[in-house]
Amino acid sequence: MGKAGLFDLEKLFAFYGSYHSNPMNVLIHMIFVWPILFTAILILYFTPSLFKLTFSLFGHNDAVLLFNFGFLFTLIYALFYICLDPKAGSFAALLCAFCWVSTSFLARLLGFSLAWKVVLVAQIVCWAGQFIGHGVFEKRAPALLDNLTQALVMAPFFVLLEALQIFFGYEPYPGFHVNVQAKIQDQIREWQEEKQKLLV
Repeated sequence: MGKAGLFDLEKLFAFYGSYHSNPMNVLIHMIFVWPILFTAILILYFTPSLFKLTFSLFGHNDAVLLFNFGFLFTLIYALFYICLDPKAGSFAALLCAFCWVSTSFLARLLGFSLAWKVVLVAQIVCWAGQFIGHGVFEKRAPALLDNLTQALVMAPFFVLLEALQIFFGYEPYPGFHVNVQAKIQDQIREWQEEKQKLLV
């Protein structure tokens, strides 16, 4: 059974899924969502350290891994995903950790003056791709316009969970996919009915 409230995976996934039912839009999100998270962590590397603890590798005197807002951002995402589903969430948490470590090295390599430009371009391209996916294929406004926090926090986990389901048949528990699809169809039907009322 799904968990209650904030950790009700069926409810959360159904909300996200009702805005992403078109296969092409789903594919676009699978391509662009994680780069958005990656580049967000990249720019957060340049925020001040939260406490005086740093970690360097390969004998470098300069710290490479900083426990700053980039680390805190990554930690919150990782822990939340694990709470949603221990198996897929742990995989998502590992991906988050990989993003944090790799962006730390990339940030040191690029420096702030170049990193922010890379981040800006990547964010514009990725967000534009997603809006095109919604406008051209889904023909529905993105979920972030109705629930910004949920859309931003949940999107990386849900595109991963969707990929695991499509390619490996993964389910957090038996019956999850059937239950979620039923809820998605109900929410899409409600949205279509409201849309028709506005047109009348």
